[in-house]
Amino acid sequence: MAQMNLLQAINNALDIAMAENDSAVCFGEDVGHFGGVFRATSGLQEKYGKTRCFNTPLVEQGIIGFANGLAAQGSTPIAEIQFADYIFPAFDQIVNESAKFRYRSGNEFNVGKLTIRTPYGGGIAGGLYHSQSPEAYFAHTPGLKIVVPRNPYQAKGLLLASIRDDNPVVFFEPKRLYRASVGEVPTEDYQLPIGKAEVVQQGSDITLLAWGAQMEIIEKAAEMAKKDGISCEIIDLRTILPWDVETVASSVMKTGRLLISQEAPLTAGFASEIAATIQSECFLHLESPIARVCGLDTPYPLALEKEHAADHLKVYEAIKNSVNY
Repeated sequence: MAQMNLLQAINNALDIAMAENDSAVCFGEDVGHFGGVFRATSGLQEKYGKTRCFNTPLVEQGIIGFANGLAAQGSTPIAEIQFADYIFPAFDQIVNESAKFRYRSGNEFNVGKLTIRTPYGGGIAGGLYHSQSPEAYFAHTPGLKIVVPRNPYQAKGLLLASIRDDNPVVFFEPKRLYRASVGEVPTEDYQLPIGKAEVVQQGSDITLLAWGAQMEIIEKAAEMAKKDGISCEIIDLRTILPWDVETVASSVMKTGRLLISQEAPLTAGFASEIAATIQSECFLHLESPIARVCGLDTPYPLALEKEHAADHLKVYEAIKNSVNY
């Protein structure tokens, strides 16, 4: 075991993946000798050479188009989009090519070894072009997997699983936690299951569900609620697509209440999909309406970032409202 922050855990996972698989290549804007804007790929070019870890032009559509081509001919591309906000020029390549490549060829060809890494979310005073959480756009796309880790241990195990998965994976990294989240991480190789949520804390009164950096927020709110005698069950969804309906539904059948929190704006966020599904699965077990605590339906503001955010105080108030309904 070693103490790692989230960036170091990601770097360690990339190192392991590239060491075991000669076809694994890591590329993106400034990821070579510079190590990327957050230094997630530091040292990899020195270790594996400029043909396996290299810079690309500042063209996101080109990065993913190139990645699709590499994956189609048998390589294991690990593409970095510098900020999730910049992924939209590559949206066509991801949604119309990566996600559909296997289906359109009747499984004769695929780009299943493609992994797209990208930092998402707010909390770093990044303003409207460096703070978005676009996971819901991609959750509407059959053929992709979407993974969001909450801490260094999860990041390493889930990233290794994503790189080795036989489907294209979009791996969203909570940039606010890159250096803020530190924990014990095994130095050896390990994987965590894609598509399986984790019950982080058992409880009896209400189920709290989130993913990525929002996990820290709901855990803080749960501590506040505990002082009021409210027992919160906490679940980390971990995988947005496919998502673990069974674990969430089992918890809600026990507690009778569900609160979902996401960084992204409220309208048409992935929390809405969860709420609709759990309402259908658990209707006769619900003691109160399913609650969503999300970002505001505005572009992500700079000066008013704290007002926009779905923070622990908003979650705490929603917990009390749900339990007292």
